[in-house]
Amino acid sequence: MLNYSYIIIPSIMLGILSRMSMLRVDHRQYPSYPQGVFSHLTLGIVAAGLGSVALPALWEKEYAAVTFLALAAQQFRDVRNLERQSLDNIEPTELVARGTAYIEDIAKAFEARNYMTMLTSLIVSIVIFLLFKIGISRTQSVVIGVIIGFISIYYFNKAIARQTIGDIADVVPAKIKFKGPLLTINDVVIMNVGLKESRKIYEEKGIAVEIIPHDENGIATLANLGQRQAIQHNAAALLGIRKDVDEPDFTPIARRDPETGNIVMAIVPMEPDIECLIEAVKRTVVLESAKRKPLDSKAGRKAAD
Repeated sequence: MLNYSYIIIPSIMLGILSRMSMLRVDHRQYPSYPQGVFSHLTLGIVAAGLGSVALPALWEKEYAAVTFLALAAQQFRDVRNLERQSLDNIEPTELVARGTAYIEDIAKAFEARNYMTMLTSLIVSIVIFLLFKIGISRTQSVVIGVIIGFISIYYFNKAIARQTIGDIADVVPAKIKFKGPLLTINDVVIMNVGLKESRKIYEEKGIAVEIIPHDENGIATLANLGQRQAIQHNAAALLGIRKDVDEPDFTPIARRDPETGNIVMAIVPMEPDIECLIEAVKRTVVLESAKRKPLDSKAGRKAAD
């Protein structure tokens, strides 16, 4: 394999760069830093190495080496299961749970990113190998392969770019009112708040939003319970929440207006800033498992008309 170092080294480097470009520690703090980041970066290096040696191994008829690709695919599926299990284990420690749909979405994302890392390395190695075989100099082949690698990274990142709630709906301030003990937002009943002290806190410090879908696709997506749970978790994580484990009255709940399909949600945050709440809701990702597109079907378009 030393004769193919001009293929393997650039391919591994571009593969690692691809994984690094998809590995971000943001407000969700997952993957955690530094241990989670180190784990995923190490897996990215392994994926890049496997992708870079696949073509040289085939050319040299080292078919046993290629079987490692199948083994890697199994390992990456195991990574998905481990991520799911890890998040499930820490779910009871969250004041506002992520929900099973959000957890599954995160686990699938990490699995897919390892495959993309492997594909980036494989694409770079194929380009360099083929160009060299047709008579282009080794240096030029490597340069062109690296350029193709950067283009692949750009398109892979674009392919995995996620929609957010702000892309499918408008988020506007809403009014909290009580009808007796019933907490309502824009006349949509949310829950029964029995304690007068809790109702007073909602009136003084509570803020609320209404999420208005752009179309029927947005209505169907926001109807998903997992998507609403993700919105609640994201809002609580970004703004903080005034509650403890024994205060269920202050758990944010997103309810659906059955007449319009709009979603309303109230929260008592540590910092009651409505603009921050609107931004937090808009930044929540649209879960793949929740995404619906009824307008893409003939029946859905007829129903919308």
